[in-house]
Amino acid sequence: MSEPPGAAVSLAEAPPADDSPRLLTAQRVLPLRRPGRWIVTAVVLVVVAQIIHGLATNPFYQWDRFRYWFLRPTILDGLVITLEVAALSAVLGLLGGVLLALGRLSGSPVLRAVSWTYTWLFRSVPLIVVLIFLYNFSALYRTLSLGVPFGPAFVTFDESRLATDMAVAVVGLSLNEAAYASEVVRAGILAVDQGQHEAAAALGLPKGYQFRKIVFPQALRSITPNYVNQLIGLIKGTSLVFYVSLLDVFGSVQTMGSTYPGDIVPLLLVATVWYLILTSAVSVVQFHVERYFARGATRTLPPTPLQKARTGLTELWARLRREAAV
Repeated sequence: MSEPPGAAVSLAEAPPADDSPRLLTAQRVLPLRRPGRWIVTAVVLVVVAQIIHGLATNPFYQWDRFRYWFLRPTILDGLVITLEVAALSAVLGLLGGVLLALGRLSGSPVLRAVSWTYTWLFRSVPLIVVLIFLYNFSALYRTLSLGVPFGPAFVTFDESRLATDMAVAVVGLSLNEAAYASEVVRAGILAVDQGQHEAAAALGLPKGYQFRKIVFPQALRSITPNYVNQLIGLIKGTSLVFYVSLLDVFGSVQTMGSTYPGDIVPLLLVATVWYLILTSAVSVVQFHVERYFARGATRTLPPTPLQKARTGLTELWARLRREAAV
């Protein structure tokens, strides 16, 4: 059976294949140009360079005196007191905040009212007022006693012996910190999905076990970053204990500044740098704590600063090689 004329097409007469995908593949992809970003980056770098130059060359800062005072024993003794007060107040304040938060979430109207009143009161009164009031507490109550209300006292304490400078500072900061920590803890507990509470209750687990093993570990993911902010504020708030005759870092700087008035600026810089070091250390701990509690909540853990630096250097090296190959 013969084919009709013109029905068969030879390979030589076939139209050429479309070369557009191959041509697109051969083209180099150019990155999107962002001149505005480069201009802003250049301006920021110039401003930062000017600030560093001013700090390094201005004789008003007296960096030689800064180096002299930075590791002096009197400054280091004040640093130890700052660390002790901050550590004790942070622990006691967090424990008090947990109890107050549980009281706010309790089914008892009395506990809710007392917890709310405490939080309202200590968040309203400035910390310096609390410290000065506690420092002069012996003028109001010379003795403290435990016993039956409006009845006999079983144990009596001499308030002047208990209210040392360290005790006044720790108690005052802890009372103030507990009020703020209670709201942080309460918000973290409320952030846990309600289904977790219902599932734990359906299993018949005791309330205490539910809180310790199920609710609180999940709440820590929300509590940690917020409470670290409180902790940083607490470290800076320790500078107020100078007003209750406790020589922390700031108190030591103030005392030395009164003795050596020509070194006030370098002494203030010493206090500033030490506070920067302490808050930076807390921020590093915060990162690792958040990374620990992020397990199971995210697919990949956030990279550490060392991993970020390694990845950035690898990407920069690859980009330089690509540009050199063009």
